[in-house]
Amino acid sequence: MTPVAVVDIGTNSTRLLVADVDEGALRELDRRSIVTRLGEGVDATGALGDAPRERVFAVLEEYAAAIAEHGAVASTAVMTSAVRDASNGAEFATAVRERYGLEGRTLSGDEEARLTFLGATAARDGAPGERLLVIDIGGGSTELVIGERRDVAFHVSTQVGVVRHSERHLASDPPTAEELEALAADAGPALAGAVPDEERARVTAAVAVAGTATQCARIDLAGRTDDVEGHRLSTAKLDAMLERLAALPLEERRDVPGLDPARAPTIVAGVVILTQALAAFDLHEVEVSDRDILWGAAFELARDGSSP
Repeated sequence: MTPVAVVDIGTNSTRLLVADVDEGALRELDRRSIVTRLGEGVDATGALGDAPRERVFAVLEEYAAAIAEHGAVASTAVMTSAVRDASNGAEFATAVRERYGLEGRTLSGDEEARLTFLGATAARDGAPGERLLVIDIGGGSTELVIGERRDVAFHVSTQVGVVRHSERHLASDPPTAEELEALAADAGPALAGAVPDEERARVTAAVAVAGTATQCARIDLAGRTDDVEGHRLSTAKLDAMLERLAALPLEERRDVPGLDPARAPTIVAGVVILTQALAAFDLHEVEVSDRDILWGAAFELARDGSSP
């Protein structure tokens, strides 16, 4: 079995998955995530900045070496919100392909939703009649994907993200109550309004993927383990977590057990967005999964031998 490799170049982090994939089963060989904040300033300027791009390129050098070391026969880079929104996004995507040999592409919203749902449900049968919401909170956008079993019934990409909304609303350190209220008042209606009432009413359970969700799980577990797959977070726990994190100055927040210090600047916005997403669907609990768009793209890559 020869491994495949997927790099996810997101608004807030650049991630790597090298995995053996065979007949619907995936075994991780190497998985890494480094906060690169590619989307820094995009909300204000509309373009990817020089410093954020160089941070990503430095990480891609490291990832390219790891991909070669594992002997992956196929590799791809998927690029989502920051690259999709930026005026110089196509130029950046070309540089990724030419410099690092990654057959990358900027995913459309439809593709992003399909691969995210595929990854999140890969090892999950789902109860009969379960209508599942997958919440993918990123730096520049939040994807809401609804489906049953492996089939996507509805999806939307919203302009709600932890980098975007931290830059918009959280100017104080620690943030003020008024800033937190403004962030919630911005994010909540945007998330609820993006999904028709009838779709929201039919959802029975939620799974949250990506950095905000996995970081919340690790904080709840006080850093005792990195295995957060299937960990459940109630809205009461998330409310208490938000109160705790928002009361800390940034430098103290970096020391919270379980929290990656590099994610300390955006975790407060992330918890607000997650709680607002659950409120929009009248849900009181969410299951956390490490299986996200990386898994979905790896399955497709193994099947097709080319970029998804």
